[in-house]
Amino acid sequence: MADVLSSVAAQAPQEIDTAEIADSEVADRFDVQDGLNDLVESIRASGQQLPVMLRHRRGAGPRYEVVYGRRRIAACRALGIKVAAYIKEMTLDEALMSQALENSARLERSFIEQAVFAAKLEDAGFSADRICQALAIDASTLSRLRTVVRDIPEQIIRRIGAAQGVGRRPWMELRDLIKGATEKTVQNVIAIVPEHGSAAERLEAVVSALSSGSIKDEPKAQRTRSLPQRTIVAGSVSYQVATGNLVLRADRKQDRAFLQYVEAQLGRLYSDWSSEHESTSNTLIYKD
Repeated sequence: MADVLSSVAAQAPQEIDTAEIADSEVADRFDVQDGLNDLVESIRASGQQLPVMLRHRRGAGPRYEVVYGRRRIAACRALGIKVAAYIKEMTLDEALMSQALENSARLERSFIEQAVFAAKLEDAGFSADRICQALAIDASTLSRLRTVVRDIPEQIIRRIGAAQGVGRRPWMELRDLIKGATEKTVQNVIAIVPEHGSAAERLEAVVSALSSGSIKDEPKAQRTRSLPQRTIVAGSVSYQVATGNLVLRADRKQDRAFLQYVEAQLGRLYSDWSSEHESTSNTLIYKD
Protein backbone atom coordinates (compact mmCIF):
# COMPACT_ATOMS: atom_id res chain seq x y z
CA MET A 1 0.00 0.00 0.00
CA ALA A 2 2.94 2.34 0.66
CA ASP A 3 4.09 1.70 -2.93
CA VAL A 4 0.59 2.54 -4.20
CA LEU A 5 0.56 5.84 -2.31
CA SER A 6 4.06 6.70 -3.49
CA SER A 7 3.19 6.03 -7.14
CA VAL A 8 0.06 8.15 -6.86
CA ALA A 9 1.93 11.02 -5.22
CA ALA A 10 4.31 11.06 -8.19
CA GLN A 11 1.41 11.79 -10.55
CA ALA A 12 0.12 15.26 -11.35
CA PRO A 13 -3.23 15.98 -9.65
CA GLN A 14 -6.27 16.67 -11.82
CA GLU A 15 -8.99 19.29 -11.43
CA ILE A 16 -12.27 17.45 -10.78
CA ASP A 17 -15.80 18.84 -10.52
CA THR A 18 -17.10 18.01 -7.02
CA ALA A 19 -20.43 16.94 -8.59
CA GLU A 20 -18.54 13.99 -10.09
CA ILE A 21 -17.44 12.70 -6.67
CA ALA A 22 -19.45 10.29 -4.52
CA ASP A 23 -18.78 9.78 -0.80
CA SER A 24 -16.70 6.82 0.37
CA GLU A 25 -18.49 3.59 1.27
CA VAL A 26 -16.94 3.63 4.74
CA ALA A 27 -16.61 7.05 6.39
CA ASP A 28 -14.18 7.50 9.27
CA ARG A 29 -15.58 10.82 10.48
CA PHE A 30 -19.11 11.47 11.72
CA ASP A 31 -19.48 15.01 10.45
CA VAL A 32 -17.23 16.57 7.81
CA GLN A 33 -18.91 19.93 8.45
CA ASP A 34 -17.38 20.17 11.93
CA GLY A 35 -14.90 23.06 11.80
CA LEU A 36 -15.27 23.26 8.02
CA ASN A 37 -15.49 27.07 7.94
CA ASP A 38 -11.82 27.40 8.86
CA LEU A 39 -10.82 25.08 6.03
CA VAL A 40 -13.07 26.94 3.58
CA GLU A 41 -11.41 30.25 4.46
CA SER A 42 -7.95 28.69 4.23
CA ILE A 43 -8.62 27.35 0.73
CA ARG A 44 -10.26 30.64 -0.27
CA ALA A 45 -7.16 32.55 0.81
CA SER A 46 -4.35 30.18 -0.19
CA GLY A 47 -5.88 27.57 -2.48
CA GLN A 48 -6.00 23.83 -1.95
CA GLN A 49 -2.53 22.80 -0.82
CA LEU A 50 -3.04 19.02 -0.59
CA PRO A 51 -4.79 16.99 -3.31
CA VAL A 52 -7.42 14.44 -2.30
CA MET A 53 -7.47 10.80 -3.39
CA LEU A 54 -10.23 9.42 -5.62
CA ARG A 55 -10.86 6.07 -7.22
CA HIS A 56 -12.87 5.24 -10.33
CA ARG A 57 -16.47 4.32 -9.63
CA ARG A 58 -18.58 1.86 -11.57
CA GLY A 59 -22.24 2.19 -12.42
CA ALA A 60 -24.60 5.14 -12.68
CA GLY A 61 -24.02 8.43 -10.93
CA PRO A 62 -20.74 10.21 -10.14
CA ARG A 63 -17.62 8.97 -11.92
CA TYR A 64 -15.40 8.95 -8.83
CA GLU A 65 -15.51 7.94 -5.19
CA VAL A 66 -13.49 9.65 -2.47
CA VAL A 67 -10.80 7.57 -0.78
CA TYR A 68 -9.61 10.34 1.52
CA GLY A 69 -9.99 14.11 1.67
CA ARG A 70 -13.73 14.36 2.33
CA ARG A 71 -13.42 17.70 4.18
CA ARG A 72 -11.31 19.25 1.41
CA ILE A 73 -13.94 18.16 -1.10
CA ALA A 74 -16.70 19.62 1.09
CA ALA A 75 -14.78 22.90 1.36
CA CYS A 76 -14.26 23.13 -2.41
CA ARG A 77 -17.93 22.30 -2.93
CA ALA A 78 -18.88 25.14 -0.58
CA LEU A 79 -16.63 27.50 -2.56
CA GLY A 80 -18.02 26.31 -5.89
CA ILE A 81 -14.58 25.35 -7.23
CA LYS A 82 -13.04 22.17 -8.59
CA VAL A 83 -10.94 19.99 -6.33
CA ALA A 84 -7.36 18.93 -6.99
CA ALA A 85 -7.27 15.14 -6.86
CA TYR A 86 -5.12 12.12 -7.50
CA ILE A 87 -7.09 9.38 -9.28
CA LYS A 88 -6.21 5.72 -8.87
CA GLU A 89 -7.76 2.44 -9.94
CA MET A 90 -8.36 0.72 -6.59
CA THR A 91 -10.33 -2.16 -5.16
CA LEU A 92 -12.52 -1.47 -2.14
CA ASP A 93 -9.98 -3.28 0.02
CA GLU A 94 -7.14 -1.09 -1.24
CA ALA A 95 -9.25 2.06 -0.89
CA LEU A 96 -10.20 1.32 2.71
CA MET A 97 -6.62 0.50 3.69
CA SER A 98 -5.35 3.65 1.98
CA GLN A 99 -8.03 5.73 3.72
CA ALA A 100 -7.16 4.22 7.09
CA LEU A 101 -3.40 4.69 6.72
CA GLU A 102 -3.62 8.25 5.38
CA ASN A 103 -6.11 9.45 7.93
CA SER A 104 -4.40 7.73 10.85
CA ALA A 105 -1.31 9.78 10.01
CA ARG A 106 -3.16 13.06 9.40
CA LEU A 107 -6.50 12.91 11.18
CA GLU A 108 -7.22 12.91 14.90
CA ARG A 109 -10.34 10.81 15.16
CA SER A 110 -12.22 10.79 18.43
CA PHE A 111 -12.39 7.55 20.42
CA ILE A 112 -15.91 6.74 19.24
CA GLU A 113 -15.13 7.60 15.59
CA GLN A 114 -12.17 5.24 15.83
CA ALA A 115 -14.41 2.55 17.31
CA VAL A 116 -17.09 2.86 14.62
CA PHE A 117 -14.50 2.93 11.82
CA ALA A 118 -12.76 -0.16 13.21
CA ALA A 119 -16.11 -1.98 13.26
CA LYS A 120 -16.77 -0.99 9.63
CA LEU A 121 -13.34 -2.26 8.59
CA GLU A 122 -14.07 -5.54 10.35
CA ASP A 123 -17.45 -5.78 8.60
CA ALA A 124 -15.63 -5.22 5.30
CA GLY A 125 -13.53 -8.32 5.97
CA PHE A 126 -10.33 -6.87 7.39
CA SER A 127 -8.49 -9.06 9.87
CA ALA A 128 -7.75 -7.82 13.38
CA ASP A 129 -4.03 -7.55 12.54
CA ARG A 130 -4.70 -5.39 9.48
CA ILE A 131 -7.08 -3.13 11.41
CA CYS A 132 -4.48 -2.63 14.13
CA GLN A 133 -1.87 -1.84 11.48
CA ALA A 134 -4.13 0.59 9.63
CA LEU A 135 -5.27 2.45 12.75
CA ALA A 136 -1.91 2.28 14.54
CA ILE A 137 -3.41 0.60 17.61
CA ASP A 138 -2.70 -2.58 19.57
CA ALA A 139 -4.92 -5.62 20.08
CA SER A 140 -6.14 -4.55 23.54
CA THR A 141 -7.24 -1.15 22.21
CA LEU A 142 -9.07 -2.85 19.34
CA SER A 143 -10.84 -5.09 21.86
CA ARG A 144 -12.10 -2.03 23.79
CA LEU A 145 -13.25 -0.39 20.57
CA ARG A 146 -15.19 -3.52 19.66
CA THR A 147 -17.00 -3.76 22.99
CA VAL A 148 -18.18 -0.14 22.85
CA VAL A 149 -19.63 -0.46 19.35
CA ARG A 150 -21.14 -3.86 20.14
CA ASP A 151 -22.91 -2.78 23.33
CA ILE A 152 -23.92 0.85 22.64
CA PRO A 153 -26.64 1.05 19.97
CA GLU A 154 -25.56 3.01 16.90
CA GLN A 155 -28.61 5.32 17.20
CA ILE A 156 -27.32 6.53 20.56
CA ILE A 157 -23.75 6.95 19.30
CA ARG A 158 -24.90 9.01 16.31
CA ARG A 159 -27.27 11.05 18.46
CA ILE A 160 -24.46 11.99 20.85
CA GLY A 161 -21.86 12.64 18.17
CA ALA A 162 -18.11 12.37 17.79
CA ALA A 163 -17.21 14.01 21.14
CA GLN A 164 -13.77 15.22 20.09
CA GLY A 165 -11.33 15.27 22.97
CA VAL A 166 -13.29 12.72 25.01
CA GLY A 167 -11.37 9.54 25.76
CA ARG A 168 -12.58 6.02 26.26
CA ARG A 169 -13.65 6.21 29.93
CA PRO A 170 -17.01 8.00 29.52
CA TRP A 171 -17.89 5.75 26.58
CA MET A 172 -16.93 2.64 28.56
CA GLU A 173 -19.09 3.87 31.44
CA LEU A 174 -22.00 4.40 29.06
CA ARG A 175 -21.40 0.95 27.64
CA ASP A 176 -21.65 -0.60 31.13
CA LEU A 177 -24.86 1.31 31.82
CA ILE A 178 -26.61 0.61 28.52
CA LYS A 179 -25.42 -2.95 27.80
CA GLY A 180 -28.37 -5.27 27.22
CA ALA A 181 -30.94 -2.46 27.31
CA THR A 182 -34.36 -3.03 25.78
CA GLU A 183 -35.46 -1.15 22.69
CA LYS A 184 -37.73 0.99 24.86
CA THR A 185 -34.82 2.03 27.06
CA VAL A 186 -32.75 2.85 23.97
CA GLN A 187 -35.54 5.08 22.66
CA ASN A 188 -35.87 6.73 26.08
CA VAL A 189 -32.14 7.47 26.07
CA ILE A 190 -32.29 8.94 22.57
CA ALA A 191 -35.20 11.14 23.64
CA ILE A 192 -33.27 12.73 26.51
CA VAL A 193 -30.06 13.50 24.59
CA PRO A 194 -29.80 17.32 24.65
CA GLU A 195 -30.22 19.04 21.28
CA HIS A 196 -27.79 21.79 22.20
CA GLY A 197 -24.30 21.84 23.61
CA SER A 198 -21.23 19.89 22.55
CA ALA A 199 -21.14 16.15 21.95
CA ALA A 200 -19.03 15.80 25.11
CA GLU A 201 -21.78 17.52 27.12
CA ARG A 202 -24.44 15.29 25.53
CA LEU A 203 -22.45 12.21 26.47
CA GLU A 204 -22.05 13.43 30.04
CA ALA A 205 -25.79 14.14 30.28
CA VAL A 206 -26.71 10.62 29.14
CA VAL A 207 -24.27 8.96 31.54
CA SER A 208 -25.58 11.07 34.43
CA ALA A 209 -29.22 10.25 33.61
CA LEU A 210 -28.54 6.52 33.39
CA SER A 211 -26.44 6.53 36.57
CA SER A 212 -29.18 8.30 38.53
CA GLY A 213 -31.80 5.79 37.39
CA SER A 214 -33.98 8.46 35.78
CA ILE A 215 -34.18 6.46 32.54
CA LYS A 216 -35.94 3.13 32.84
CA ASP A 217 -38.78 0.99 31.58
CA GLU A 218 -40.61 -1.93 33.15
CA PRO A 219 -38.30 -4.73 31.94
CA LYS A 220 -35.29 -2.77 33.18
CA ALA A 221 -36.77 -1.31 36.36
CA GLN A 222 -35.19 -3.88 38.64
CA ARG A 223 -31.83 -3.50 36.94
CA THR A 224 -31.97 0.27 37.23
CA ARG A 225 -32.86 0.19 40.92
CA SER A 226 -30.00 -2.19 41.60
CA LEU A 227 -27.42 0.23 40.21
CA PRO A 228 -25.11 1.27 43.05
CA GLN A 229 -25.72 4.81 44.29
CA ARG A 230 -23.07 7.48 43.95
CA THR A 231 -21.56 8.94 47.12
CA ILE A 232 -20.48 12.57 47.02
CA VAL A 233 -16.93 13.22 48.22
CA ALA A 234 -16.81 16.98 47.77
CA GLY A 235 -17.79 19.42 45.06
CA SER A 236 -18.59 17.43 41.92
CA VAL A 237 -16.40 14.48 42.93
CA SER A 238 -18.30 11.28 43.68
CA TYR A 239 -17.68 7.54 43.71
CA GLN A 240 -19.69 4.44 42.99
CA VAL A 241 -18.92 0.95 44.30
CA ALA A 242 -20.07 -2.27 42.66
CA THR A 243 -18.76 -5.81 42.93
CA GLY A 244 -15.13 -5.67 41.88
CA ASN A 245 -15.35 -2.05 40.71
CA LEU A 246 -14.80 1.42 42.10
CA VAL A 247 -15.81 4.28 39.80
CA LEU A 248 -14.51 7.72 40.77
CA ARG A 249 -16.03 10.63 38.88
CA ALA A 250 -15.64 14.41 38.63
CA ASP A 251 -18.40 16.24 36.75
CA ARG A 252 -16.77 19.69 36.73
CA LYS A 253 -13.65 20.36 34.68
CA GLN A 254 -11.91 22.08 37.58
CA ASP A 255 -12.24 18.92 39.68
CA ARG A 256 -10.93 16.51 37.07
CA ALA A 257 -7.30 17.11 38.03
CA PHE A 258 -8.18 15.32 41.27
CA LEU A 259 -8.77 12.12 39.28
CA GLN A 260 -5.25 12.37 37.87
CA TYR A 261 -3.91 12.91 41.37
CA VAL A 262 -5.69 9.80 42.67
CA GLU A 263 -4.50 7.78 39.69
CA ALA A 264 -0.90 8.81 40.42
CA GLN A 265 -1.29 7.73 44.06
CA LEU A 266 -2.77 4.27 43.38
CA GLY A 267 0.56 2.46 43.56
CA ARG A 268 1.40 4.03 46.93
CA LEU A 269 -2.11 3.41 48.29
CA TYR A 270 -1.96 -0.26 47.35
CA SER A 271 1.49 -0.59 48.89
CA ASP A 272 0.28 1.02 52.15
CA TRP A 273 -2.81 -1.19 52.21
CA SER A 274 -0.79 -4.31 51.44
CA SER A 275 1.68 -3.58 54.25
CA GLU A 276 -1.13 -2.91 56.72
CA HIS A 277 -3.02 -6.02 55.61
CA GLU A 278 0.08 -8.17 55.95
CA SER A 279 0.78 -6.76 59.39
CA THR A 280 -2.79 -7.48 60.53
CA SER A 281 -2.68 -11.01 59.12
CA ASN A 282 0.62 -11.75 60.92
CA THR A 283 -0.84 -10.53 64.19
CA LEU A 284 -3.86 -12.77 63.85
CA ILE A 285 -1.72 -15.79 63.02
CA TYR A 286 0.46 -15.13 66.08
CA LYS A 287 -2.57 -15.00 68.38
CA ASP A 288 -3.87 -18.31 67.05
